[in-house]
Amino acid sequence: MTDSDLARQVRTVSRLTGEFTLRSGRTATEYFDKYQFEADPVLLDKLAEQLAVLIPEGTEVLAGLEMGGIAVVTALARHAKLPTAFVRKQAKQYGTARLAEGAEVAGRRVLIVEDVVTSGGQVVLSTNDLRRLGAHVDHAVCVIDRQEGGAAALATEGITLRALLTRADLDAVA
Repeated sequence: MTDSDLARQVRTVSRLTGEFTLRSGRTATEYFDKYQFEADPVLLDKLAEQLAVLIPEGTEVLAGLEMGGIAVVTALARHAKLPTAFVRKQAKQYGTARLAEGAEVAGRRVLIVEDVVTSGGQVVLSTNDLRRLGAHVDHAVCVIDRQEGGAAALATEGITLRALLTRADLDAVA
């Protein structure tokens, strides 16, 4: 499968049009329903295989963000053979009461894994939480960068975003 075939397949299964409110509060007329590509095991595996190439050297732990990043990070870990942490938006109030479940992040080089990045807001929040836990975070990967300021917002926080696909890639195969 070529990069354009992959982009075409992701666009076909996940692109919706209408009026949507994004996490940032902005309104958009186009939305990428990430759960559609995450729910397809064959497509998700191909995305993870290609995402594995984007993992920076020296990465010790993959950290998937709740909720969409969890499916992506689980598939990615199979290809990368790296331990995984599952990062909540806030620590649960029962059991272990942990913010990051799974692999230990303290003192380790952690790569944030997200499905779709728009403003980068959740990546910034989760990175700050992980840094408070002692993680070293300076990179993030995503399946789709909507190219709406997320990469720039992350850069101001010392995070380099690597995207498998961009909005431009998805538009190019329309």
